Amino acid sequence: MTDTPARDPRRDRPTGTHTPMLYDLHELQRSILAPFTAFTETGSQLFSNPYSPLAYTPLSRQFAAAYELAHRVGKDYEKPAWNLPATRIGNREVAVHEDIALAQPFCRLVHFRRETRRQDPCVLLVAPLSGHHATLLRDTVRALLPGHDVYVTDWVDARMVPAAEGTFGLDDYVRYIQTFLRHLGPDTHVISVCQPTVPVLAAISLLASAGDSCQPRSMVMMGGPIDTRKSPTQVNRLATTKPYEWFEDNLIHRVPARYPGAGRLVYPGFLQHAGFVAMNPDRHLKSHYDFYLHLLRGDDSDAEAHRRFYDEYNAVLDMPARFYLDTIRIVFQEFRLPRGTWTIDGEQVDPAAIRKTALLTIEGELDDISGEGQTHAAHQLCANLSPSMREVHTAADCGHYGIFSGRRWRQQICPKIAAFIRAHA
Repeated sequence: MTDTPARDPRRDRPTGTHTPMLYDLHELQRSILAPFTAFTETGSQLFSNPYSPLAYTPLSRQFAAAYELAHRVGKDYEKPAWNLPATRIGNREVAVHEDIALAQPFCRLVHFRRETRRQDPCVLLVAPLSGHHATLLRDTVRALLPGHDVYVTDWVDARMVPAAEGTFGLDDYVRYIQTFLRHLGPDTHVISVCQPTVPVLAAISLLASAGDSCQPRSMVMMGGPIDTRKSPTQVNRLATTKPYEWFEDNLIHRVPARYPGAGRLVYPGFLQHAGFVAMNPDRHLKSHYDFYLHLLRGDDSDAEAHRRFYDEYNAVLDMPARFYLDTIRIVFQEFRLPRGTWTIDGEQVDPAAIRKTALLTIEGELDDISGEGQTHAAHQLCANLSPSMREVHTAADCGHYGIFSGRRWRQQICPKIAAFIRAHA
C-alpha cells in the first residue's frame, strides 16, 4: 500500500491537497539560512575560543554571546542521542548497551541492556508520538535503569519512512503495542507517558478481551488524555473548537522529494514546533534572554542547562498524517474510549475486560496539557479490577513534564512506580 491521499467519506476531494508547496518552502528557507547559521557558529568560536586573538578584544564576550544565541535560534536540531552509557546499581557502575530488540517501519523497540545478572522486572516504556523524539524520556529511562530491565518505543520520523510502507494510524499504533507486548512476554510492566496512555489502554483491553496470555502484569498511566471531557485544557479546547476538516486542511502536508518518505502525508515537525512555542512565547523569549545573560556572566552551568533543554525541545519529528488525524477525531473530538464506541478490527475496545493487569495512574497537580481527572478516568473504565490492583497518585506542585523528568520525578514518582511494579511482579 502506498501513502496516497486518503478519502474522507464526508468530503469530495482527497485530504492534504492544499498549499502543497509549504513543506518545500520551509526546506528552501532552511537552505537559505544555512550560511547564516554557519557564520554565527564560527563567529561565536572566534570570540570565545582561548586560542583566538579576538577572544581578548573589548566586547568579545558580548559578540560571542550574540553570535551563539543567533546560531541556536537559526540552526537545525537533529534527534539527540540517548547518551546513557552506564547506570549505577548499588555501589557499582554497570555498562548499558543500546540494542534494537525489534524493528518495525514506524518504530524501533530499543532495549537498554545492562551488564548485570540481576533479574529485575521487565518494563516497556511507551514514549509519545506527539512531536518530540523518544529521547525526551531520557531522564525517565535513567531513573528506571538501576532497578528495571527497560525497553522503549523509539518512534521513527515519518519523513524517513518510505511511502511504500503504507499509512500509519492510531489503530496501527495499538497493534504495534500488542506486537511489542507479545515479543516481551507476560511478565512485562507497561509505563505510558502522555499521548500513548490511550492506545496502550486500548491494546491491553483487546488482549484481555481475547484472553491473550501476554497481558502485562501492570500498567502505569502518566499524564494522558484518557477522558478529555474532564477539566479541558488549552490543547483540548483547540481540538473541540476547530472542525476535523480544519486540521487536515491546515496542518497536513507532503514530505519533499529529498527525504526517503517523499510524498508521504505528515503533520510536519516544524509546524508542531511553532505550536509548542506559541503556547508559551513569553517563557521562551525570557529563557533565551536569560541564556544570553548567562553567557555574558560566564555562568557556564546555567548556559549548558539551557543548551541541553533546547537541544531536546527543538528536535521534532514529522507525525504520520493518518495517526494525527485519527487522534484528533477518536480521542479529542468523539471521546470513543470513555464512551465505549471505539472498535479496532471489528473488536470493541472494552477496558472493563481487564482483570489481570494492575493499574496505577499518575497526574500532575499543575499539568496544563492533560487536565485534572483525565488520566485517573482510567479507573472508571477498568471497572472489574479489584481495589488491591489499583492506585492513584497526584503529584503536588508538578506540571506535565515534571511527571517524568526532573527532581520530583526522580525523588517521588519513580520510587512510587518501582514499588508498585514490584508489588505486582
